[in-house]
Amino acid sequence: MAILLTACSHGQKAEEAAGPVEQPLRPLAQLASQRVIVTPTYYLATGDQLGWSAQITKGRDYLKSFDDEIATVLAERGLKTQWLLPADLVRATKANPTYAVDPYTLGANILRSKDVVSGTRLADPLATQVRTMIALQEGARAILVPVEIHFEKSPEAGQGIAVLKVALLDGRLGDVRWIGTVRSDPTPAPSRALLTNLAAHFADLFTAP
Repeated sequence: MAILLTACSHGQKAEEAAGPVEQPLRPLAQLASQRVIVTPTYYLATGDQLGWSAQITKGRDYLKSFDDEIATVLAERGLKTQWLLPADLVRATKANPTYAVDPYTLGANILRSKDVVSGTRLADPLATQVRTMIALQEGARAILVPVEIHFEKSPEAGQGIAVLKVALLDGRLGDVRWIGTVRSDPTPAPSRALLTNLAAHFADLFTAP
């Protein structure tokens, strides 16, 4: 799977380089032509200086709304037919209740740690869960995990941004192949429009609008 091997190679070169390395505009562009699993978004960080997370009384619903925005933008960019989204994973769980992994209970908490970098080996239960997940989806090996959304102040007065942490996992080898963040444009409130914008920037990792 080219993107997984390429991502690992880029990580090694970055460590060896003496100066700064220019990041590609679409670091995960090779995934656009592959069969990819996209999990639900798992966490909404609390305690931001803007107080935005405190305004969101139903965090799980807010994250599901973001998952819906991801599904919409991926469909608009021609990726939905070959990519597997949370709704597809839920159907697989219902069809294989004794074997499949509930995508909403994935042990993704470890991916929130700052110690997790490209090349980190996954521990159980996550390692076993991702192996099971790809076993039920023919041709899929890459798993994209929108790990967590948090809010930050923007330099513009009264504005803030949403920051999404994303991890790319190799389900067969059980390790992290890429991890990074996606940032929204500045906005005055944590509205649905903010989620739409953040989802668009998430899709920018793979393909142009």
